[in-house]
This record gives sequence, C-alpha cells and structure tokens, in this order.
Amino acid sequence: MSLPHYYVTIINMDSRFIEVDGAKLRKLRRERALSQQDIERGTGISQATLSDLEQGKRGARASTLRKLAGVLDVQPRELIKEE
Repeated sequence: MSLPHYYVTIINMDSRFIEVDGAKLRKLRRERALSQQDIERGTGISQATLSDLEQGKRGARASTLRKLAGVLDVQPRELIKEE
C-alpha cells in the first residue's frame, strides 16, 4: 500500500511540526483578498507566525494547518509542502 506524500512528510519530520508550502499559503491568502491580520482574527494565529510560515521559516502543528485550511476553504494537505 502506498501512502500519500503528506503522510510520508509528517512521519519524516519532527512529530509536532509539518512543513508548510509558504508560497502556496501566501497565494491562497491573497487570492481570497485576506490580510495577515484577517487570518489572525479568524484563526488566532499571530501575524508573526503566519509571516514565518509564508516565508518557510517554521513548520506548523496539525491544529494550525486545520485552522488555516478552514479559513482558506481548502484541505489541510493542500498546504503541506511536497518533497
């Protein structure tokens, strides 16, 4: 049985953090005309954290991915960086 790439990514990384596709996150946010402040208000994720995620400076917890996916109306796996 072959697992989707995002399962492999999660297993190979620190179990608490998942590598986010920052460019895609920024693109989706801008396509929806949302500011980082809008995301912060909708999710509780700070602008500083969002900026770091968009720049690829840090990974995200699964709960953070779910919040971002919810406000952007996508599946969480769409925000995970592919290898």
